[in-house]
Amino acid sequence: MTRILDSDHGSLATRAVHAGHVPDPLSGAVMPPIYQTSTYQQEGLGRNKGYEYGRTQNPTREVLERNVASLEGGTHGFAFGSGLAALDNILKLFKAGDHLVCGNNLYGGSPRLMTRVYAPFGLSFTFVDMRDLKNVERAITPATRLIYTETPTNPMMHIVDLAALGDLAAARGLLLAVDNTFATPVFQRPLESGAHLVLHSTTKYLNGHSDMVGGLLVTNRDDLAERIGFLQNAAGGVPGPMDCWLAVRGIKTLPLRMQKHDANGRLLAEWVSHHPRVRKTYYPGLASHPQHELARRQMSGFGGMVSFEVGDVEYAKRIVERVRIFKLAESLGGVESLIGHPASQTHASVSPELRKELGLTDSLVRLSCGIEDPSDLIADLEDAMAG
Repeated sequence: MTRILDSDHGSLATRAVHAGHVPDPLSGAVMPPIYQTSTYQQEGLGRNKGYEYGRTQNPTREVLERNVASLEGGTHGFAFGSGLAALDNILKLFKAGDHLVCGNNLYGGSPRLMTRVYAPFGLSFTFVDMRDLKNVERAITPATRLIYTETPTNPMMHIVDLAALGDLAAARGLLLAVDNTFATPVFQRPLESGAHLVLHSTTKYLNGHSDMVGGLLVTNRDDLAERIGFLQNAAGGVPGPMDCWLAVRGIKTLPLRMQKHDANGRLLAEWVSHHPRVRKTYYPGLASHPQHELARRQMSGFGGMVSFEVGDVEYAKRIVERVRIFKLAESLGGVESLIGHPASQTHASVSPELRKELGLTDSLVRLSCGIEDPSDLIADLEDAMAG
């Protein structure tokens, strides 16, 4: 299993560039090499240089794992082939009869994996609105083993009180896992609030360039690291070295990019909130957001994700199809701005009943604000929303 280096010190911006890197023994290359290999020559039977097989270890992958673990304030990192593969690894920690309490507004693929893949194997799940801690407390049973949440949530931008959730998990002897994809360690570090596991879709902000797919888990507990490392190797859902290298390269500029995503998110949320055809804007950086004060306490920035309700399905469709700079596409977190329709894209697998309960309507539009000039992005939306 991969552990952070004792030499990884400095501010987050410095660690984003340097953490996890070991000088290349052959050339001293500044950037980590792409070890594009499936296996390694052995020095003899039972003797090797610490590497045996590509599924189990890869030096490029280890740089990524150490780097993100350092940024999150953890001790161990584990890379996977996708964010869902990372979640799959978490779920494999449990057995038939175990119960998990989960947020009711998660990325659509998460409850699909839970209820349609793992529930038939005997795991049970209760999905609750975690904005109210009492809902979590009521859902806990003697069989509960894990609390799983994301904050801000996708796409309704709910904020979950991580410190309160961490205290509850500690008091009940439960594990707490947090999907930190939207905030990234630049704006929020859940381990500092009592979480035991942090999940990322490295596809999104960490990579930041929409050119790879991956996931990552971070923990600060050696016992969890031992189990996760075993499962990572045994189940084999690991990323290739090229994808790891792309993520490492992207993370070097993560603090700079997140500042721009955040600045653009604030400007566009403010503009959208005053548009006459917009009924409601969901962005924790707006003073009108019901959990704005919690977001200010818990996060050092609000990020670049904005959702808004227009109240008309055909109008929502027209907006997402008329933009020019924003690209109609799945995913988020890249340098280029994306626009999406959650009900038919990222959350199509969520039941209509739950979407209605969440307010995730067919007329909800989601923006992933990139790093372009905000005046161009506003003009693009203005043209698409005209008429």
